[in-house]
Amino acid sequence: MSRYQRKVLFSTASGIALENMDIMFLSFSLSSIISTFGLSGTQAGLIATITNLGMLIGGIFFGLIADKYGRVKVFSQTVLLFSLASLLMFFASNIYLVYLFRFIAGIGAGGEYGACMSLISESFSKKHLGRASSIAGIGAQVGAMLAAILASLVIPVLGWRMLYVIGVFPVLMVLFIRRGLKEPEAFAKRQDEEKKTRLTDLFAGGKMSWQTIGLTLMVTVQIAGYFGLMNWLPSIMQEQLGLSVAGSSVWMVSTIVGMCLGMLTFGTIMDKLGPRLSFTIFLIFSSLAVYLLIMATGQITLTLAAVVVGYFINGMYGGYGAVISSLYPTQIRATANNFIMNAGRAIGGFSSIIIGFLMDYYNLNAVILFLSSIYLVSLVVLMTIPGVKSLKAPKQTSNTKYEKSHSV
Repeated sequence: MSRYQRKVLFSTASGIALENMDIMFLSFSLSSIISTFGLSGTQAGLIATITNLGMLIGGIFFGLIADKYGRVKVFSQTVLLFSLASLLMFFASNIYLVYLFRFIAGIGAGGEYGACMSLISESFSKKHLGRASSIAGIGAQVGAMLAAILASLVIPVLGWRMLYVIGVFPVLMVLFIRRGLKEPEAFAKRQDEEKKTRLTDLFAGGKMSWQTIGLTLMVTVQIAGYFGLMNWLPSIMQEQLGLSVAGSSVWMVSTIVGMCLGMLTFGTIMDKLGPRLSFTIFLIFSSLAVYLLIMATGQITLTLAAVVVGYFINGMYGGYGAVISSLYPTQIRATANNFIMNAGRAIGGFSSIIIGFLMDYYNLNAVILFLSSIYLVSLVVLMTIPGVKSLKAPKQTSNTKYEKSHSV
């Protein structure tokens, strides 16, 4: 990579890390918020629902803005927005202000993803795009780990409100990095053409409509598996194997390590084999790997299973940005990334409710069967998207010299 490409990748990965850190703050502070305001389970669950709604609205709005006015501009604007909303949580004196501030945070967080992925796709050549987008995607896992560390240090001493204040400080780093970024050449050329940016372009014709719907379904499965693994299974394993809270923390760390390794590997595989074959391999192994969880008999086997399962089920996450960016033209690229990712996130978030229902009326085997089945559904959908089939693995050359950035 050139110095500028490293800057792009580090900036976008940092932005995605901060976004996910802010979103994950809710997971670690929710019990404290419930205690502070005396919330019911429904009132507490509505916080996450409102945040996801904000992400969907922000994704569409800022996607259109990024496609019209620039990726770098929207990148910095969205980081500022969700950071400001995080700071405002310190002043939340009732649950309605919490709803409002998390909705605003969702708007900013939902708008950032498309700008980041479009900036990456227009700064790297096609043969390195899978690896670059996957490395940026690892930022989300870094953000989750930062949220866990900060929550464990801040909440017991300073309370949950201060957690959101401290979470604002890293934004200064991203704003400093952003100073050296410029709009990609592909975007500048597109502005000269003065093509209109419209959400309806995502559904222009039968093939394009199914491509958008199909990719949204695949992202829904991706998010559903992630939430199921991270939100429910640690508590399930505590009950099944008699693990302590510390034991479940080891599980979560092991899962995140596996996810990061999976994303690094998947990006390289996709650059060499193409997205269709790469997703096929990972979806099949994801469907099989979840059964390792019911075979675990203790802490050691569960830790190993967590690494393997995390490797496959979230290894694909970074690849979606590369695929979406390759399938949609410059004038609608950021909008496509934001709409597909945030619609999938909003729908996939309901997996927690489904898993809770299965645990209430059935058992862990039913949960595993559900997770295994949705990956096979995603595989079937993948096979029916004509655009993905047409994306071939780029030819690899022996020349390792820096290539100037080109739009995919």
